[in-house]
Amino acid sequence: MAGDEDIFLRAQQRTYKGLTEDKEKTWKGPFYFIQAADPQLGLMKAWRVGDCDEGGDEWSEEVQLTKQAVQAINTLQPRPRLFALCGDLVHAMPGSAFREEQERDLKEVLRDTNPDIPLIFVSGNHDLGNTPTPETVNQYRRSWGDDYFSFWLGGVLFLVLNSQLFFDGSGCPQLEQAHEAWLEQQLQSAVQSSARHVLILQHIPLYLQSPNEEDDYFNLQTAKRESLIQRFRQAGVKAVFSGHYHRNAGGCHDGLDMVVTSAIGCQLGEDTHGVRVVVVTADEIIHRYHSLDQLSKKGVDEDLKKLLA
Repeated sequence: MAGDEDIFLRAQQRTYKGLTEDKEKTWKGPFYFIQAADPQLGLMKAWRVGDCDEGGDEWSEEVQLTKQAVQAINTLQPRPRLFALCGDLVHAMPGSAFREEQERDLKEVLRDTNPDIPLIFVSGNHDLGNTPTPETVNQYRRSWGDDYFSFWLGGVLFLVLNSQLFFDGSGCPQLEQAHEAWLEQQLQSAVQSSARHVLILQHIPLYLQSPNEEDDYFNLQTAKRESLIQRFRQAGVKAVFSGHYHRNAGGCHDGLDMVVTSAIGCQLGEDTHGVRVVVVTADEIIHRYHSLDQLSKKGVDEDLKKLLA
């Protein structure tokens, strides 16, 4: 059982097992990875019945969609270097009904991921609660590993952040301060590092369309947003990948790409269930959303595959 659970607990002590700077700091050429968000088992039923607090008592649809994603990713050639799930793994909030069952069923699906494709888990508001506490953060860590950490892959530095502490850290101020101190150290180190690119994975977007947009449930508050944008740019961050919105959105401003990826699970707009293919070249980060049906039947778009040559 310990070995079985290890795929969900590789993020420990603020790094990720096997993806360390010592092993992965060298650029060896273009690669790609899969970024996805919001499988959120239980939301589709809850959204249909209009009860997002108590209505998520069925999640067979999300299980099937996540299975489709895993099966499609497993067949891709060449193989993606990682599969990142950017938050809201399940719908049930910490301590609420169905939480354990939803996590169990999601893990059962994810266990079928090709073992050569690392699974990266990013904490979302439904994973930690809208106002996280030390208890909810610890519960998440026991199930999915660290709520924030860094890792290297193919010469690229990734920072996995706990965006809920940006949104509302009032329930765990000491954890919020520790996250902030760690992030500052990571950004300062990034400037001095040999990283070809610096990429960020988090759940809540900095913004949906424009850095100047009004505050919303789906973005970070203006003061926090502006501070993070400035710090990310100064550290040379190339792109921020997120979810949360259940629609595709985002924009590129002053060289920082804010990527908002729609959901594997419940769609709140006109997009279809899907994931994002992210190609990393020596000079660019190129990404495109692929529907699950498209990825299953045709794989990665040919023009993206050519960038890997």
